[in-house]
Amino acid sequence: MHSLPVTPINPRTSQIKFPSKTYATVASPSALPSPSQTSVSIITPPSVTKEVLKDAKDAGVPAVWLQPGSFDDEGLEFAKKNFKAGVGGDGGNGGEGWCVLVDGEEALEAAGRSWKAQRL
Repeated sequence: MHSLPVTPINPRTSQIKFPSKTYATVASPSALPSPSQTSVSIITPPSVTKEVLKDAKDAGVPAVWLQPGSFDDEGLEFAKKNFKAGVGGDGGNGGEGWCVLVDGEEALEAAGRSWKAQRL
């Protein structure tokens, strides 16, 4: 949707297809091409999130965004303690917590990132 590079993380498939584009996936955060220059948006169930966060931390990922429903108290605490930026929990504009789709454009602007809308 935005002009930012995207690499889906999915250990079960090698690609994700959208009507306008197919994205190659990597199996884990440690398999990202440049993990120390990559932020990760987490959309896994809470039971999976903690392991994804541990792998991201070990890979040197600096920031994570925990989507609503992807974390429990332990996962949120781990993210906020172990990353330069750990976004998640109460707040945001959608009423369900910080969501990259609802609050991401404002966060991009606050971070000084330029972007343009595009179709998936």
